[in-house]
Amino acid sequence: MIGPMQITSLKHDLANCQLCKTRFKETHTGHAPRPVVWFNKSARVLIAGQAPGARVHESGKPFTDPSGDRLRDWMGVDDTTFYDQSHVAILPMAFCFPGYNAKGSDLPPPPICAKTWRAPILEQLPDIRLTLLIGGYAQKYHLGKTAPNVTDTVAAWRNYAPAIIPLPHPSWRNTGWVKRNPWFETDLLPALKSRVKEALAP
Repeated sequence: MIGPMQITSLKHDLANCQLCKTRFKETHTGHAPRPVVWFNKSARVLIAGQAPGARVHESGKPFTDPSGDRLRDWMGVDDTTFYDQSHVAILPMAFCFPGYNAKGSDLPPPPICAKTWRAPILEQLPDIRLTLLIGGYAQKYHLGKTAPNVTDTVAAWRNYAPAIIPLPHPSWRNTGWVKRNPWFETDLLPALKSRVKEALAP
């Protein structure tokens, strides 16, 4: 059995992580670490994304941006369900906002974050029924060589279902991708909504 103190201690340690303090200070944004910790041992749906953005860094709450609105629509859940940590765990490949480069583009998630935290946290989540892999970083970590690129990986979603469903990033910058791949809305999203409902059922 997983003791409550184990996961409480893990969440406390993660929330106070300063591994990337120097790295972030040297970015164009020059910000301090602020891990966004969002999981509980009873969670049944795992959302594995890339890293918090600038808005999430400020709010301290995952997906508090237009991408989050779109992801919740894809999943067919409301805000209350999405943010219920007893049901939904949100574990990006980096728990802090990585910052921007000089051109204003998002920096990639530092690999040290996943290497340090991912395995210990996943060990504390025994009831996960469905894992959503959002974007290339999460897909390559969880699927390895079977994730050549996001489009091919998402197109092959049936190969990973029902336990895993790969998704593109829900950023509105990917609207063109969605339009170029109509099967995503006609085939994958209905299946996604159904699987989320099943996974969250008592």
